[in-house]
Amino acid sequence: MVGQDSPREEWLRRGRRLEYLTLGWNLVEGVVAIGSGVAAGSTALVGFGIDSLIESTSGAALLWRLSGAGGGDDREGKALRLVGISFLLLAAWVGWEGVTDLLGREPPEESVVGILLASLSLLIMPILARAKRNVAAGLGSRAMEADSRQTDLCAYLSALLLVGLGLNALFGWWWADPVSALAMVPIIANEAFRALRGEECSDCHLDLGECQAPGPGD
Repeated sequence: MVGQDSPREEWLRRGRRLEYLTLGWNLVEGVVAIGSGVAAGSTALVGFGIDSLIESTSGAALLWRLSGAGGGDDREGKALRLVGISFLLLAAWVGWEGVTDLLGREPPEESVVGILLASLSLLIMPILARAKRNVAAGLGSRAMEADSRQTDLCAYLSALLLVGLGLNALFGWWWADPVSALAMVPIIANEAFRALRGEECSDCHLDLGECQAPGPGD
């Protein structure tokens, strides 16, 4: 029986390592993005940073599940609803600030730190997403598969951010920053609605139930 459990345990260890990496990166990314975004007056950069911090909360819930914690579905559901509300508020704020910046013609300053951060994120997130999909296949885990899609979304946000910051820095197109911020709104709002529907919570529950199916000799 030990031999039958070891492959699953190895996949779980890989999954936990990936979640720790994602959680650590999102925390650093969020703090750096918000700080540099405030300094440059970039709505897109600040919104990107806040999104990273909110995603850290969601990722922590999956890490808790992968660590073998049981029960608490009701508490997890409430936590996901709070995450969903946070994403909705963020989408509303980014949308409002983006429109205000466009109408008020408020140009942000160049942000070399933001460009480097977005470039690193655009390189790192696809690698993490691909690794998570491999673990999801090994575990038969819908939770990890859902989390890999969220990591893909972070890569899309990084690309939008990089375009906005890059166009502003290279050509002085100040409007590129608020436009990229507005392009982030539907992606953030989609994350909000998924969390409010409790999709991640249901997937995390399935993660435990589906991955612990008894073997033929049990």
